[in-house]
Amino acid sequence: MKTKEEEIPASEQKLYQVTHKDLPLSCPMPNMILWNSHPRVYLPIEKTGKATCPYCGSCYILTDFQSGTP
Repeated sequence: MKTKEEEIPASEQKLYQVTHKDLPLSCPMPNMILWNSHPRVYLPIEKTGKATCPYCGSCYILTDFQSGTP
């Protein structure tokens, strides 16, 4: 069970930094509070290092992205 410190409100920010350990990437992410959120959608971030949620517009940046690496 998650503690209150580990949970973050969905769509609270408009920019989230993620790493490969967060993949596959979904919005909202698993550690987000879901009661007021949109349906979960998986975002393709592996090829470009960036993804934007089509529901809420949140932008995700893959901080450990290396261009040309699978």
